[in-house]
Amino acid sequence: MIAGWDIGGAHLKCAALDLAGRLMGVWEVPCRLWEGLDRLEEALATLPTRLAKETYRHALTMTGELADCFRDREEGVRALVAFMTRRLGSDDLSVYAGRRGFIPPARAGDHALDVASANWHASAAFAALKAERGVLIDIGSTTTDLVRFGDGRVQYQGYIDGERLRSEELVYTGAIRTPIMAVADRVPFVGEWQRLTAEHFATMADVYGLLGRLGEQPRETQDGAGTAPEDCARRIARMLGRDLTAAPMRAWQALAAYLARAQLVSVREALERVLSRDPEGSVPFVGAGVGRFLVRELARQLDHPFVDFSAFLEGPDPLREKGARCAPAAALAYLVKTCPTPE
Repeated sequence: MIAGWDIGGAHLKCAALDLAGRLMGVWEVPCRLWEGLDRLEEALATLPTRLAKETYRHALTMTGELADCFRDREEGVRALVAFMTRRLGSDDLSVYAGRRGFIPPARAGDHALDVASANWHASAAFAALKAERGVLIDIGSTTTDLVRFGDGRVQYQGYIDGERLRSEELVYTGAIRTPIMAVADRVPFVGEWQRLTAEHFATMADVYGLLGRLGEQPRETQDGAGTAPEDCARRIARMLGRDLTAAPMRAWQALAAYLARAQLVSVREALERVLSRDPEGSVPFVGAGVGRFLVRELARQLDHPFVDFSAFLEGPDPLREKGARCAPAAALAYLVKTCPTPE
């Protein structure tokens, strides 16, 4: 097998291919990396042991170097690469350095700014192999990537996170972990405008959970309770300093719909800025990540074709669906399959 690994600050993701390029497995495991490398050890322990025994080549990307347990990005890159090298072996491991391609683990620390948070580049580079041109829109649990590609190349204004935030090719909003207070500071509720509390009582997972957009996938919640609509509405009510019983369910659903629209507006504004740099007409929007249902809506609003990232993947439909959720890991496995081993 060939395995692509994406170490995030909240999840560990892995996608495995056979030598024909078909998905054999995709895994997404909670990993509270900010609490220390022990959490990564625990996450790895939940994955099948055959990943280490039957995989002859591994590729690694990350965003976890931003976790609070590291002093800076270089320390995070060095620590995560060293950790995975000990678990997987340096001979079988390639590190993705984005614009530099794949490099051996021993060189990762010297190119920390190329390695750090380069997972978006892997997804866009893979998309550029599958489509003539388009915009990769990966709406994940925490962030949104807006990346143009064309003629086999990734096209970007900024590379490191700070540059990408400035160019709005990176928008720090996602479909799961983003606090509601980061999407709006006041909301319309029962005929009045009301300000929200500056607390982590609820996230956008509660918004989309209440609206029935997330399905049955397991996810952590702020209060440790369930993910049923009533649980989601109760957490949202706390953001207004209220209890669930303060209004009928339809009022909470209307509030959730407002918050969903507010988040989509912020992504759309950034997307329109990206599109304006080099207008090419109606290029495809390639939707990836857990929030790619929002990409479909953006394509409808802006009259662009929508392509699901899963269409680029080979294998059983359930694995292609998971692969689209974990796009950087899946893309990385495909990319390293076709690249020579770095020296």
